[in-house]
Amino acid sequence: MRRFRMFLVNLLGFYLILFEGWSGFCSETVWQPPRPSISHLQTINDRQTLMVSWLVSHSGLVGDVYEIQIGRAENHTVIYNRNVSLLSLDSDEYTWAWTSDLPLECVDHSVRIRRLYNKSVPSPWSSWRTNDGVQVEDKTQMFPSQRVLIEGTSAMFCCVPPRGLDITDITFDNKQHTPISVGAGVKAIMVVNLTIPNRPIKGLTLSCRDSTGKKSRIWNYVSFPPQKPKDLSCVTTDMTAVHCTWDSGREQHLYELNKQTITLHIENSDRAPINCKPSSCIFPAVPQWEEYNIRVTVKDPLGEETESHSFNISDRVRPVVEWDRVSLGVTDTTVSWIVQGKLTCPNLLCQLTKDPGSTTELSCNSVRGSCTAKLEPLLPNTRYSTRVRCSVNGRLWGEWTQPIAFTTCPLVTLDLWRKIKQQSDPNSRQVSLFWTPHVSGPAATANIQGYLVQWSQDGQNWTECKDGGQTQAEVSIGPGQCDFSVQVVLHTSCTVTYTAHITIPQRDDRGIRPVEKRFSSGTASGFNLSWDEQDSAACGYTVEWCILGNAVPCTLRWMKVPEGRNTLFLRARDFKAGCRYTFNIYECTENGHRLLETQTGYSQELKFVQSPSLVEPVQSTSSSVTLEWRYDVDDLAHPAFITGYLVTVQEVAPDTPLGHVAYLFNVTVAEPQRKSVTIDGLQQNHEYAFSVSALTKEGPGQPASITIRTGTNLHRPWTHLDSAHLAKILTPILLLLCCTILLWPQRKTLKWLKGIFVYPAGMNIKIPELDSFLHETVEWLQPQRVDECSSCDIEILYTRPPLNEPTTLSDAGPQSTPPSPGTHSCPPLQAEYCPQSVTVLLRDREALLCVTNKAYFHTVEEDLSEAQVRLSETYEPSESLQGSCSVEYDYISNDTGVSVVEYEDQRVPA
Repeated sequence: MRRFRMFLVNLLGFYLILFEGWSGFCSETVWQPPRPSISHLQTINDRQTLMVSWLVSHSGLVGDVYEIQIGRAENHTVIYNRNVSLLSLDSDEYTWAWTSDLPLECVDHSVRIRRLYNKSVPSPWSSWRTNDGVQVEDKTQMFPSQRVLIEGTSAMFCCVPPRGLDITDITFDNKQHTPISVGAGVKAIMVVNLTIPNRPIKGLTLSCRDSTGKKSRIWNYVSFPPQKPKDLSCVTTDMTAVHCTWDSGREQHLYELNKQTITLHIENSDRAPINCKPSSCIFPAVPQWEEYNIRVTVKDPLGEETESHSFNISDRVRPVVEWDRVSLGVTDTTVSWIVQGKLTCPNLLCQLTKDPGSTTELSCNSVRGSCTAKLEPLLPNTRYSTRVRCSVNGRLWGEWTQPIAFTTCPLVTLDLWRKIKQQSDPNSRQVSLFWTPHVSGPAATANIQGYLVQWSQDGQNWTECKDGGQTQAEVSIGPGQCDFSVQVVLHTSCTVTYTAHITIPQRDDRGIRPVEKRFSSGTASGFNLSWDEQDSAACGYTVEWCILGNAVPCTLRWMKVPEGRNTLFLRARDFKAGCRYTFNIYECTENGHRLLETQTGYSQELKFVQSPSLVEPVQSTSSSVTLEWRYDVDDLAHPAFITGYLVTVQEVAPDTPLGHVAYLFNVTVAEPQRKSVTIDGLQQNHEYAFSVSALTKEGPGQPASITIRTGTNLHRPWTHLDSAHLAKILTPILLLLCCTILLWPQRKTLKWLKGIFVYPAGMNIKIPELDSFLHETVEWLQPQRVDECSSCDIEILYTRPPLNEPTTLSDAGPQSTPPSPGTHSCPPLQAEYCPQSVTVLLRDREALLCVTNKAYFHTVEEDLSEAQVRLSETYEPSESLQGSCSVEYDYISNDTGVSVVEYEDQRVPA
């Protein structure tokens, strides 16, 4: 029916066109369409929009065109003109909207329309339909006012003064603008690209001043229009509620006046719209509903945006889990979690992370109520954290749980050792247990509450508790084998127990002594211990020692050596130099520990040992001295092993020059247990200084000294005379005997000699005078005794001095350092006199002069009481040396044994 009506309308229109064209030829009368009229004129001030409505006649052809004009102010100044084509309409009234750039309150806005037939024949204009502006009585008004404007757009602001006044200036956001006249006294400005101010209140001020100087001010605000929701998605955690989220885009400010409303519509259900938060919305799931079509609408005064989404709820399941419990271990930890809600899935896929560490993916059956997993491998006594999430299909994962932190149990190992002491009762032994806890892990501490000591012997069990600060226990046991165990009790929730075991062997009555060894000082880095490997050592070896050496009491230390090794290195920094350490080496067998070896040594030997104690009185003769001393070689306080003794002998001569040694030699005793020595070959009636010091590997220690004078031998047996003495005594006797034999036949001829040997008359020779004569004779013979003599060498160094200094003779210096035992310097041997010589050494051009003390030779001149020897030697240097040098030797006396050397009028005693 509707199509038929449209056909008739079109047919009628065609007829009228033909009729008008034909009538034009017949008559000059111009036909005009009827005048249209505006039925309604409405305004929307917030949007600055005019809504124009007029009646439409359906008798016209489809596609009618209307021309619309917008006039402003009282004179209807046309500011807008447009043709509007009308399509097929269902109603008799058509409404058209126009948005003004100037607020409608500023001035009057009028509208009129006319119809264009065939887009060329206009109808008369309708009457102006006016929307009146604001009429101000006493105070200037400004528009727009308290309105939210769109960021980035342009806007016009107007000032409407009271009747009869004018606007002189307009300021926007503290900036003055040039006003534009838009009506009777009404002024306006155009502001382009509005921006949101950077302050808490996002407002902009508009102020106007009228011709009276009165100023008015209003506020407007700038914001942005609604943002289209992005990434809209929906999930469910328990199939009973749906949680939808989206990206709301730009976030509104805290004091935003542009309030938005967000609603969610389930378009394929009859449920009412749901009010939502800016970026999320939760609504209850429709029972037995799988497919959902939703639409999210964001609306505010500046506009409206929508977004649609469709999904199947079975594919949008995201499980939510929560922690159940954590069971700690040393190198692993067991964790369990529960899936929230009524979600039951036989093959739930979960991911478990370990920080630090990696992520583990595992499958669990949530139907049983919880899921369990073990984290391993972990370090003991170390802090970790873990979190978990689950998925139904492996594509959509639930949220990670909050990390849960835990610390693994400390790995506490007990280093257990014992010391056994036999009591006076043969059936009782005292066992001292020692243990040291070792905690593994980065945090090398453990909160130890105590220790539980347990032992069993002969079928009986005992238990004793110790506090956490105690590390030893004293237990009395019998002669049989005994098993001990020490268990650690911690102040933590860990259920792990730590126990150490040790076996005390039965008493050994065989009396087998261990091997005892003594080793020299350790290396600079420490002790290197080694021992013979034993086939019976089933569980390794244990080495024990005292940390303070062999001093009592000491702190016992021990170290375990694994099976298959028979060496141990101990760092030197743990030991003190000069302390003796004894290392007991035990082998570990199934029946306990057995002592194998005892090794004694020093980390570093020192030579500063105490001096021996000399025994007095000292036994001595005219040619020997016997020294005895006391010394405890095995004293544990010694800073080194005693290897022997050094005896130093030095003649005390009061006339020896300073820095010279008159008579010095050493005697070494290589046996530490030998504590006496006899020094032979000494001169009678001489004073000697003896010193005895203990020898170590590093050298002699502190000496003990004593001074002794030898005695005088007045009745020397002939048997003690050597060949030299006999030759001197017998030679005159034999000469006298030979002379007697040769002259005996001439005895009568020689009678005149009798007078010579006859005592003068009146001379009375008494017996005491004879004794005195014999004593003087013996005293004269004493110097003829063969004794040792010390030879002395004098080196005279001649060095060329500078030209401005005189040439002098320098002494090479005395031998102040005692000779070593191996140095040859007149040993105490029975030999002839040693010639005393002086060596004169001249440097640059060396000349060696030797002066030999030959004072002991018999002199031929009877009238001389001293042997006179004079030697003169002159050395002429080369041309490079200016001057000459001469050495003269004069008078070497038998009595004093002192020779004098003259050199350039300087006397130097030698």
